[in-house]
Amino acid sequence: QQTPVDLEPPPGTRDFYPEDMRLREWLFGHFAEVSRLCGFQSYDAPILEMQELYKRKAGEEITGQMYAFLDKSDPPREVTLRPEMTPSLARMVLAKAQAHNLPLKWWSIPQCWRYETTTRGRKREHYQWNMDIVGCRSVSAEVELLAAVTMLFQRLGLSSKDVGIKVNSRKVLAAVLDSFGVPTEKFAPVCVVVDKLDKIGDEEVKRQLVEDLDVPPGSADNILKSLQCRSVTELAALVGGEESDAVKELSELFSLASAYGFVDYLLFDASVVRGLAYYTGVVFECFDRRGELRAICGGGRYDRLLSLYGAVTEVPACGFGFGDCVIIELLKDLGKLPDMPKRVDFVVAAYNPEMQGPAMRVASLIREGGATADVLLEPKKKVANTFEYADKAGADYIVFVAPDEWEKDLVAVKDLRSTGEDGAKKQVEVPKDKLCSIKEFLRSQSS
Repeated sequence: QQTPVDLEPPPGTRDFYPEDMRLREWLFGHFAEVSRLCGFQSYDAPILEMQELYKRKAGEEITGQMYAFLDKSDPPREVTLRPEMTPSLARMVLAKAQAHNLPLKWWSIPQCWRYETTTRGRKREHYQWNMDIVGCRSVSAEVELLAAVTMLFQRLGLSSKDVGIKVNSRKVLAAVLDSFGVPTEKFAPVCVVVDKLDKIGDEEVKRQLVEDLDVPPGSADNILKSLQCRSVTELAALVGGEESDAVKELSELFSLASAYGFVDYLLFDASVVRGLAYYTGVVFECFDRRGELRAICGGGRYDRLLSLYGAVTEVPACGFGFGDCVIIELLKDLGKLPDMPKRVDFVVAAYNPEMQGPAMRVASLIREGGATADVLLEPKKKVANTFEYADKAGADYIVFVAPDEWEKDLVAVKDLRSTGEDGAKKQVEVPKDKLCSIKEFLRSQSS
């Protein structure tokens, strides 16, 4: 006898049953609508990418987390399930470099894969709303991205009391590290270590800086001290005052956010550096004000990424990734998830097997008019069972297709959501030629 198949999905992955899909489509609908309202265009790319796309970016953990393997070509190619979308975006932009009118504003909801420890809000696969702007050097691009994020929060019912966005600049951090004697080539690896501060603490960060990256102990202490700065002005003092271009850029970002009307979501935090090595300027991270969940969203500027893949000149770009897991956990905790039961406008039921063909024709006409119709595939022997089916389907109406009414080009429609004065469910006979506009017809009969 065969061993039963394990019915659980692989660790760190998810099944999406219909009730889960309703929630996912609701969230993705908000992602798409915000992107549309902001004038971004959608794009997509293969979930399978060449490993080289990620190996070119030195100093990151992500290459060790890839679902990487050799394909079946001869010789075999090194491929991977994509761990993130930004390198695919860079590849696509460069593939048609001459055809683009900059700036590009693109968005997508890719599925990404990383083999890492699973925790609440962290899976080995997740969907991620990405918005990117390519071809704009101004900090206005980052502000536009932050406006989109805060617009989504508002649509989901999350105020600045529920969530916040920590903002920093790697340019400022680079100047700080330079003043502490940290060479330029160690900047990206230092950022990767510093990004773990909340997870591993000061002592372990210092140990990794000193032992793994050969940063002098005194410089490591100064780096940790600089991460405690809680204002742009305070950090500016470490880099020679507020005349620094990087400091001016941060100040302008907060000024534009104020003009936009979402500055209450923002706060400066020198410890935010983001773990990906390709960030070059402003970086940001969205967080749960209660401090109970991991980062909701993160992003920043990556002006040199396209140069890694062959761009002759530096192409300015910035973007963010907003995962689907953490935001659902947060909305669940705050009681802000919508109730999304199964719903359909009409259940169409044949009186007997001989009326199944006409019932299907009725369903077709109803659907032509844009209403949803669920056909009862096998007529029930008892009317009560038909009502039970319609109730479980979440139907507003039952359409009965019976021989006598059909001969008169009519169908009987029962309203399951309201009753007459006698307490019985309302019933209306609907002409066959009104089925394409059945909702309008029913409204006219009830007024």
